[in-house]
Amino acid sequence: MAVPTLADAGQVPVSALSGVGPKVAEKLAARGLATIGDLWLHLPRQYEDRTRVTPIRHLRGGVPAQVEGVVEAVEKGFRRRPMLRVALGDGSGGTLVLRFFHFRAAQVAQLAVGTRLCCFGTPRPGQQGLEIVHPSYRVLVDDTATVLDDRLDPVYPAIEGVGPQVLRRLVGQALDRLPADDGLELLPPDVLETLALPSLRDALLYVHRPPCDADLALLAAGRHPAQRRLVLEEMLAHHLSLRRQRIALQAHRAPALHPGPLAAALQAALPFALTGAQMRVHREVLRDVGRRKPMLRLVQGDVGSGKTVVAALAAAAAIDGGRQAALMAPTELLAEQHAHNLRAWFEPLGVRVAWLAGKVTGRNRAGVLDDIATGAAPLVVGTHALMQASVAFHDLGLAIIDEQHRFGVHQRLALRDKGAGGDRVPHQLVMTATPIPRTLAMSAYADLDVSAIDELPPGRTPVQTVVLSSERRGELVERIRLACTQGRQAYWVCTLIDDSDEVVAQAAQTTFEQLAAALPELRIGLVHGRLKPAEKQSAMQAFKAGEIDLLVATTVIEVGVDVPNASLMVIENAERLGLAQLHQLRGRVGRGSTASSCVLLYQSPLSRMARERLDTMRTTADGFVIAEKDLALRGPGELLGTRQTGLAEFRLADLVRDADLLPAVHRLGETLLERHPDLAERVVARWIGSASRYAAA
Repeated sequence: MAVPTLADAGQVPVSALSGVGPKVAEKLAARGLATIGDLWLHLPRQYEDRTRVTPIRHLRGGVPAQVEGVVEAVEKGFRRRPMLRVALGDGSGGTLVLRFFHFRAAQVAQLAVGTRLCCFGTPRPGQQGLEIVHPSYRVLVDDTATVLDDRLDPVYPAIEGVGPQVLRRLVGQALDRLPADDGLELLPPDVLETLALPSLRDALLYVHRPPCDADLALLAAGRHPAQRRLVLEEMLAHHLSLRRQRIALQAHRAPALHPGPLAAALQAALPFALTGAQMRVHREVLRDVGRRKPMLRLVQGDVGSGKTVVAALAAAAAIDGGRQAALMAPTELLAEQHAHNLRAWFEPLGVRVAWLAGKVTGRNRAGVLDDIATGAAPLVVGTHALMQASVAFHDLGLAIIDEQHRFGVHQRLALRDKGAGGDRVPHQLVMTATPIPRTLAMSAYADLDVSAIDELPPGRTPVQTVVLSSERRGELVERIRLACTQGRQAYWVCTLIDDSDEVVAQAAQTTFEQLAAALPELRIGLVHGRLKPAEKQSAMQAFKAGEIDLLVATTVIEVGVDVPNASLMVIENAERLGLAQLHQLRGRVGRGSTASSCVLLYQSPLSRMARERLDTMRTTADGFVIAEKDLALRGPGELLGTRQTGLAEFRLADLVRDADLLPAVHRLGETLLERHPDLAERVVARWIGSASRYAAA
């Protein structure tokens, strides 16, 4: 295909447009609109149909429309706040009220009785029929008919300090500078033909300037071929960005690690057999670390699926190869649990496991740092403390990061860099107990190889989930009394530490006091984020040891210690939490052979989304099904934590709606990287620009 010669026309600064001085340019730049090309891709969020005039008597509530009429009455009032009401008639037998809460004296004078107006807005039911609040309008100065637009008007995302009319005019100027197809197109024509999509130029002109007969419903749904063309290229840009990062990482070397006597002894000593899913993922990891290219693999699996064992076997391969392995977890509780498990597995085999967290201080800390630096500790477990400048590894061959979505991108890079030397970097294994939907993994994690442990170990009992109104709280307290007097343990999770007037939620402290009064025969503990680490750790260990019957906690226990005897989980104000968090909390029970239950207490009234979340929790325990539902409800940015992952926000693409384009995006991406790397670079620059994606983290 011909290489475009004029695609750089989009790099002209916005200051070249008429009406863009330094102040306007600064306001545009604050929203990422620095060039004409940025304005091409500043896409409308909706459209207004000013191509026809609707008689007032034909107006329908909630349906935007343009009307033309004469002011019949004006009323200015000052009840609770200033208000201007203007009655408009058009002789069709109806009256429309225009209501203004913000107005100037000149505006009142302009809207005098007898004035002809052309107005646009969305009617809604009012006290005296339909009304439009703050319509856009213009005064018609003579009896000539209104000049109707020949296309729909785009409504752009608002930019502070730049009015909608000014923004519309600037985008129009930018569109007037669009090059011809051959100067703009970056995709092979056969691809567009196969997918029945228009050229980029035609797509941009259609989306910014839809004709009067455009299918508004199709545009509103984001399914118009012109939008699909733009979505394809945007998703391609994100995919290429990730793939390039992966290719850059693969240019480094990594130590080839192969399992030896330690790995064999560890697997033989495990008190359980690996599941089929664990064995499959274990083989995938071993294949990766056996190469001299850096592994970057994400292992996902439900709570309790056995990700730690897979990580331990990978660490054993690193130690067999004379290297070190490090495991980093986001909380001291989780990191300490990992250290406990790994010590139980490795220390009988003669492998020292070092532990490093913020609370390790003084001589103990100096000793641990020395063991890490000399290699006396081949396996290191810790929190963010592992990334501090004082930590120097002897020879880090494998970096393992648990609950990877809880770490910032720079933090993950910092641990990787601890093992970097020359062009060599350690292998990376990242784990998450929050299953990631396939569509999201294909797009957001195109830089990683993804493995799924989709099978729970035998002996895990399904957790029965019940949804209850908070009005039945008393019944629940009695159920807890019965369960705990029979030797079982329970969690009661609250969403806040202290009472709040703003949020209807039982605070952990208040709940602790109420339950202690209602259940004096039970041993009740309290854990929340404001406790000192030692206090928190002490309470959790007491619960694990069976010295506490009922643990009242905030969501700090979402990622916590394994207590097989805990068989009842109560989540207060469950409607306030997302699906992923509810699923994580539910995973704290059902870890033993006793039948377990999770009770979701909710406060009425429930929003539609909250009701859907609770229904999903009640009907399925499959973390991957839950993840797909979470993606559909919340979208990818919130699900992944955009700030944490570095995933740039999409302008137009929707990973749920547009998932069917992903296979084409992947095929096209590989073709461009292999045959047209210069075009791949330009696609990324066009859509993402300088929005860095730290994909190698």
